[in-house]
Amino acid sequence: MTSTSTLAQALATRTVVLDGGMSNQLESAGHDLSDELWSARLLAERPEAITEAHLAYFEAGADVAITSSYQATFAGFEKRGIGRARATELLSLSVELARDAARQAQAKGVTRPLYVAASVGPYGAMLADGSEYRGRYGLSVAELEAFHRPRLEVLAAAGPDVLALETVPDADEAEALLRALRGLETPAWLSYSIAGDRTRAGQPLEDAFALAADADEVIAVGVNCCAPQDVDAAVEIAARVTGKPVVVYPNSGEAWDAEARAWNGRSSFAPSEVLAWEGSGARLIGGCCRVGPAAIASIADTLSPHA
Repeated sequence: MTSTSTLAQALATRTVVLDGGMSNQLESAGHDLSDELWSARLLAERPEAITEAHLAYFEAGADVAITSSYQATFAGFEKRGIGRARATELLSLSVELARDAARQAQAKGVTRPLYVAASVGPYGAMLADGSEYRGRYGLSVAELEAFHRPRLEVLAAAGPDVLALETVPDADEAEALLRALRGLETPAWLSYSIAGDRTRAGQPLEDAFALAADADEVIAVGVNCCAPQDVDAAVEIAARVTGKPVVVYPNSGEAWDAEARAWNGRSSFAPSEVLAWEGSGARLIGGCCRVGPAAIASIADTLSPHA
């Protein structure tokens, strides 16, 4: 591990800063992500670009790098002619690239503990049609569990500090992920994508968060890839329902157009809001889509006197 303390131990003593969006950082470096595999394509074609993106966030003040495996699945790779053995290598590589970035950051003088979270995106991310913002795929909990388990096994075996079960739109999929997590001996956080006080699939957040309340493997629950204005209430609900540390990393406030594969609107993300989130129980705080290193640096600066 990059740190001698576990992430769960760190959360018991301070607020931990997450990184920002992987895709926007790669795009800002000139990489074309207009592909169904999104940033996962660069695992095969330009892995060094992913390391550079992680390093930018570590140098900005992030304590945790979320790997580029969000859209990396066996089914998605298969559609591109990438076989299971190579897909396994690429999933494992996503963890190693983040570890390498941590080593580079420490070689450059970063002395704080650094952690790696292996991203596990929802089933809809593999479809690349925006359905991760809707859920309700027409699959049973058992079918979703069967989809997620093999990828979880590979990522856990690669040795991340935590599995990031993220951007989950549907409580049914959360139940499937929690089932698939059992026996892997790797901690995880569970993070929903929401609209107001409900999951994207329409379930009340109280019910959705409650699924993880008694899951010993889950060290934090919360929300990501949502509008910043939806965060305040969600943090309070997550803390109250589960008693666990809360993870929160919203988008910039712009809206994703799945058909055009483009962001619209204006940013409404204000790093100064993180103190209110922290006061309500958030202990893992960062940004998601369209939130870059400058915003993460502001979050780290805002939180550092209070950590």
